[in-house]
Amino acid sequence: MGFFSNIFKSKYDKLTREEVVDSICKLEKEGQNIEDGLVEKQKQIDDLMVKGRKETDKQLKLYYAKKINALKAEREQDVQRAMYIMYNVQLLNKLKNAIDDNQFFKNTSKISLGNLLGDQKGLAKFLNKTLNTRVAAEDVLTSADEMFKNVEEAYDQNKTIYGMNNQDDELLAMFETEETVAAEQEMYAETPEEAKKTE
Repeated sequence: MGFFSNIFKSKYDKLTREEVVDSICKLEKEGQNIEDGLVEKQKQIDDLMVKGRKETDKQLKLYYAKKINALKAEREQDVQRAMYIMYNVQLLNKLKNAIDDNQFFKNTSKISLGNLLGDQKGLAKFLNKTLNTRVAAEDVLTSADEMFKNVEEAYDQNKTIYGMNNQDDELLAMFETEETVAAEQEMYAETPEEAKKTE
């Protein structure tokens, strides 16, 4: 039993993705040829059916009927072959996916350093250290933010620079008056239609 399992294992160990893909391509090409043949045979059957209906000679009608039956039998065999190939391609695609998965997990385990992730105690220590570093760094930032807030709150704005004097106040009052006059003019302005009516 061990001998046979070693032979079985070694066949799959040596199997490459390229070989599987090559087999899939060959089978798909063969399946496409069969499918093209099926379409052609169906066209011949349809043409013979038309001829058989139109034909008045009984011998020719019998000939067309036999030819149609022969084509149908060939078509049935071709359909079975096409289904067999399709099933085979599905299984080979599963095998290709298994090879891809195997390669994917081999590659990612090297990249992700899976052996380090296997050391749970070491990982816990590292994560705690990282968390402490993060907390300390965040404390520095929040303390700095508090300092900014305290300084800004203590700041008293210079009224001479940023405050409003009498001249500013007069200009603002004038702006408001001009806005009110403009709004009233718009409200009472006549439309061209209204102007024509009053004339």
